[in-house]
Amino acid sequence: MTQSRPIAPGVPLPTLQPRPAPLRGDLTGCPWHDVKEKLREVGLRPTRQRMALGWILFAKGDRHVTAEMLFEEATHAKVPVSLATVYNTLHQFTEVGLLRQVAVDGSKAYFDTNNTEHHHFFIEDQNDLMDIPASDVVVGKPPIPPEGYEIARIDVVVRLRRKQG
Repeated sequence: MTQSRPIAPGVPLPTLQPRPAPLRGDLTGCPWHDVKEKLREVGLRPTRQRMALGWILFAKGDRHVTAEMLFEEATHAKVPVSLATVYNTLHQFTEVGLLRQVAVDGSKAYFDTNNTEHHHFFIEDQNDLMDIPASDVVVGKPPIPPEGYEIARIDVVVRLRRKQG
């Protein structure tokens, strides 16, 4: 998992380095049988495609992926899936709570394997997300939701860019 630091006035942000993608020998985390159990616990049938995509997602620990990134990893691993299947699977995993969807721009969504309560830095020039613990962000008074609705969660995305000059 990426590290984060609290932001305080006058405290510079840490230097951010992109994380290298783990090599096949570096995969840790979720064994194949754990993926099957994870899917069954949330009521999803462990199909071959869900199993393969779940293993690719969860075997590398906490991370943020787009559908395109997962599709590329699946293609590299010779998992025969379409981009549409990847999108559908990511949305199914999100609906049952295995993933959190983080909207960065109107057209860009990341899927987070860490589904605990936390917030994110978005590093604009790298198109990368970095976790911020929920305790490091203080959210003021939330708005009152419209009649018949309740707040499901509050997501804070802090956009970062390198200082100029």
